This record gives sequence, C-alpha cells and structure tokens, in this order.
Amino acid sequence: MGTYGTRAAAAAAATGLFAAGALHVVWAASPWPLGSAAEFAEVVVGVPEDRLPSTGLTLGVAGLLGAAGGLVLARPRSGALVVRAGTWTVSGVLMARGLGGFVVSGAGLGEAPEAFRRWDLVLYSPLCAALGGLAGYVALRARGRG
Repeated sequence: MGTYGTRAAAAAAATGLFAAGALHVVWAASPWPLGSAAEFAEVVVGVPEDRLPSTGLTLGVAGLLGAAGGLVLARPRSGALVVRAGTWTVSGVLMARGLGGFVVSGAGLGEAPEAFRRWDLVLYSPLCAALGGLAGYVALRARGRG
C-alpha cells in the first residue's frame, strides 16, 4: 500500500475515533441506545450504576478520542515529532485496551457483568484493536517523513 493506502487507513481510523468521541458526548447526557442508566452501566461500562464515570470524565474521554483522531489524520501529512509520537501513543493505548479486553473478558477476570464481557469480546475489544492497528500502520508507513 502506498500513500493512498496510508491516507485511507488514517481516514478509517480517524472516522472510528471521531465516532467513538461523538458517542461519548451523547453518553454524557443519555444512556442511548439503552433504556436506562443502570442498563447502560452494565452493558457499556461494565460497572454498577453508582460507579458510572462523571459527565466531566465522559466528556474528557470524548475530547481525547477527538484529539487521537486528529493526530492519526494529520500523520500522513506531517513529519512533526509530536504527531509521530502521538500517533504511536494512540496505537499503543488502543492496542493495549483491545488486547487487554480480550484477555480479561475472555478469561472472565474482574467483576464485570456477563453482558459487558460478551460485548467486550464481540465489539469493544475488536474495535479498539482494529483502530489501534490502523493507527500503528499509519505511524509505521509515515515514519520517513520527519
């Protein structure tokens, strides 16, 4: 894959990161697509309702996801060291979350509800690993630019 492939990977990763950020903005005010905060806490976050993250923390995650998307999207056009390091960091954090989720949920470790572990194995962890892999690919392919 040449420059086009790197740009396509960057666009795909950034789209996923921006979409995840947008979902976190929605989740700061609503349990969508679930019907209640208790169900949302169990299925999406894997904690009891009284341990849901605060609105501020949820919006902070949304901001970090948006920044991550911007870094990955900027990488094919930038040789800046901070962008390169940021793109590798995005990749590492997402791969750690994705692979860690497979291990923890797959082995039934921790106290997360079964509904969360199921979704973690079929959606959350694979999505994180895929986005992390795309970000890593972008960082690797664009390495010679700076």
